[in-house]
Formats: sequence, structure tokens, C-alpha cells
Amino acid sequence: MDRKIIIGTRGSELALWQANFIMDSLAAINITAELKIIKTQGDRILNLSFDKLEGKGFFTKELEEELLAGSIDIAVHSHKDLPTENPPGLIIAAVSEREDPAELLLILKDCVDVRQKLSVKFGGMVGTSSNRRKAQLLAIRPDLEIDELRGNVPTRIGKLRDEKYDAIMLAKAGVTRLGIDLSEFHVEELTATEFIPAPAQGALAIQIRESDHALFETLQALNHFDVAEEIALERGVLKMFGGGCHLPLGVYCRRDEGKFQIFTSKADDGEGFPDRLFIETDNLEGVIDKIVARFAKDRKFPNKVFISRDISATSYFRRALDKHKIEIEARSLIRTVPVITRFDSYILRNMDWIFFTSKNAVEYFFKLNPSFPKKIKFGVMGTGSEDMLRRNGHFADYVGDSNDTADVANDFAKLANGTHILFPGADSPMGSIQQGLSADTKIINLPVYETVLEENVEPSGADVLVFTSPSNVEAYFADNLLEPGQKIIAIGKSTGKKFDEMGVKYILPFSPDEVGLAEAVFGI
Repeated sequence: MDRKIIIGTRGSELALWQANFIMDSLAAINITAELKIIKTQGDRILNLSFDKLEGKGFFTKELEEELLAGSIDIAVHSHKDLPTENPPGLIIAAVSEREDPAELLLILKDCVDVRQKLSVKFGGMVGTSSNRRKAQLLAIRPDLEIDELRGNVPTRIGKLRDEKYDAIMLAKAGVTRLGIDLSEFHVEELTATEFIPAPAQGALAIQIRESDHALFETLQALNHFDVAEEIALERGVLKMFGGGCHLPLGVYCRRDEGKFQIFTSKADDGEGFPDRLFIETDNLEGVIDKIVARFAKDRKFPNKVFISRDISATSYFRRALDKHKIEIEARSLIRTVPVITRFDSYILRNMDWIFFTSKNAVEYFFKLNPSFPKKIKFGVMGTGSEDMLRRNGHFADYVGDSNDTADVANDFAKLANGTHILFPGADSPMGSIQQGLSADTKIINLPVYETVLEENVEPSGADVLVFTSPSNVEAYFADNLLEPGQKIIAIGKSTGKKFDEMGVKYILPFSPDEVGLAEAVFGI
């Protein structure tokens, strides 16, 4: 192509980065381009919350008008800002590689409380104008106050620096692209699977005139077809739920080991508790319809769910099920008791890591009142153990994010091979993490508690039985059989193996925590 391409862009620092990125990508395939800055309605309107702008074209309308008029050849957009339908005469010719769609929670350092989930002090003020973020934040931390936050990325960070908020939430993609130094803040990164992003978050859309066939063909060299397929699913769900309305909707689609994984979060409003759904499938055919059906207001839910652990009145799992008037029968089928009452902290002088495979291990270890003679890193199996570690005043340096202990072992080994590691735990540990470590790793197992199975366990007539450990499975089925029609959820693969041995089908949640268990119940 021998003509110079005119790229239309907004004038914000992030928009200019995005346009320059596309201009550089064109230069790499020998296409000359220049930028034209265009001010949009979204840049002028500062009194509306962001969720009322996002996906409605407030940041794109003027760019599209200039594109149709022929004064520019390409419009570069943050894909999540686009309405679900292109104006007549325009198409998306290419989609960029996707930046990490995670969210960042930036916290003033004097507002950090390690004992609180997400590290924001109790009752802290968090700035965000997205109803999607607000609903998911309040589901995790209902004590937080949420206030409107507008402006470009540097402006928002400046408002936090000026202490107008205790914390703010931003998309990681924008911060990464601008290369902003966040060292003055405490930063919590929330992955796209734990805090579900806006549809198409992290991707750029290259929009052109539908009649510009030569440019379309040229731009295929920049098109990431796998990203386009995943984003099409996300935006298809958005369209089915009403397009660019201010609905608190998060959708994220990704490939993992040859399968598609789709995460959806939807609330009625920013104050409402969001329902979450996880689907894993070989292909995307019919997935949008399946998602819409699960979120239908007239769908049926289980009447009663049994779970083999105590559940507090304020827990995520209870609030998720209470929303749909699902009765919960919560009772642990095991007891834990300490096996030691004294601990010589001298042993910690040689330790590099302490790894906890359960929240019981954390609880009983810290009951020994250990003192730490040096900086030691902490690893935990999952978010339940992480929460207990926080309650004892420590951050986790590694948190497992899989329901398969073998995956956690492999990930942890990459960090800890060749070091000295203490494993407080049960008196008869499974040793799954230890087995994944290299031979030159010094491992010390420290029994701090033992598990005792309850006897003569009463059966449950619940529609769904949720088991949270292998020991609970053993205790229940020592005296009981599965009733016809009952469905089983196993918190992780080690618990699921008990059902494999019994030849019983079960559902495995994506994450081995209360959020994952609630997702699994919602998906039934």
C-alpha cells in the first residue's frame, strides 16, 4: 500500500500511546501513517459516572464520524469502549494482542491493613466509577465505601496521591502501557479470573470503513485472530444483556490447555451482590445462550445445599446463596486438635519459606506464637489459607490459584527449589507440594494438628452436597449413601479423588474457595 494512512485518536496520554503503538505496528510492515487528534464527548462530559459512558460510544462517536467522512482512515479504540454494533459503513478490521486484563487496587500505604482481604483498611474509601467494579468489590468487602472517580489514568492516580481516596481501582493494561511507577503505593493485583474484567478489556480495536478493502487486507497482518474469537464471545454476552447499558457485567474468555474457559459476573446494580458463572468447554458454540439461560430471572435453583464446613453469616458463600433463597446446611464432619503446644523458633533461623497447605495449618502454627529471627517468605495453597495468614498479620508471597495440588506444586517449585522450607500441617500430610520440589530442597515437616473424623454422621437430604476436604468425604460416606438426584461438588482434585475411587460423578469448581464453590452451585 503506497498511500499514507491517517489514524484518528483521542488526545489522552493512554489514547496516544495506543495510536502510536498501531502506527509503529504499521511501520513494521512498511505502511506510513500519521496521527490526527479528535476530542470526543466522553472527554468533555465529566459529571457522569464511567459505567454510564463505557460501551455507549461516548469515547468513540466523533472518531467514527470522521472515519465515515473520510478525514481519517483508521480509528484506534480501547475495544471495551465500543458499542456492540458498528455504525453502518464501519467494521473492525483488526484486534491487537491483549494486554493482561487484570485490575490493580492502588492503596495509600498508611491505609493498608494486612488483616483485611485486599489490604484496604476497614471501612476505607475506594474510588471507581464502574458499577462492575463496585459490585465485585462490595461482594468481597461489603464494609468499603465507594466513591466516583473520573479522569484519565494519571489524573486518577493524582487524586489518590492527594488523599481524596484511600484506594482506587484501575485496569492494569493502562498502567502497563504508560509505564507508570506505582512504588509509592501498596498495589494489590486482582487477576481476571478472580475479579472479572469488562468485555474486551485490554485489547485495542482498529476500525475502518467497510468499503476500504485494500486497507482491510493490509491490516490482517496486525490481527490476532485468537483474541478476536475470545472477545467476540465476551461482547456477544454484553449484547445479549443490553449492550452498553450501565449493567455491572464482567465477562472474560481465555484458552487453557486446549479448552475455553469463560468467567461471567453480573449484578442487578452496583449495590447488588453479583452472580458468578464459570464454564469450561471445547468450543464456543451455544455458550452465549447457555450463559444467558443461567442468568435468567425465572431459572430454578437448588432448594438446599449441604457444605462440610461451618459458614459464617457474612461469608461470600452464604451471601451468594442467600440471594436466591437457597437454604444452607453447614456442618463440619471432622474435628482438628493440636499435636504440639510448644515450638522452638530457633528452627526458623535456617528457613527461607514457610508453606501452609490449609487454613488449619496456619491457625495451629500461629497458636504456637512463633518468633521470626529473619525475613521469611510465606506460601499458601489457596485463598482460604491466605485469608488466615492475613488474620495473623502476614502477607503471602505465593498463593496457589489452582484446584489441582500438582499445578500448585509445580508453580511453587519454580520459586522455592533449592531453598529451606518448613511445612506446618497435619500429622499425616499428603505431601503433594513436597513431592514437587527438587532433591536439593531442604524440607522439614512440622505436625501441628491432627484430624479426627466424626462418627455416626447424619445424612443430608440437600439437593447439592459440597465437600471441602478428603476427610469430610470419608466421614460422610462411612455411614451414608448418595441419594437419587443429589449432585456433588468437590472443592479440589484431592477431594475429588475420593469420589473417583467411589465411582461417583462430581463437579470441580475453578477455584478451591468460597467464590469457586458459589460459582459451581450457580452453574448447576
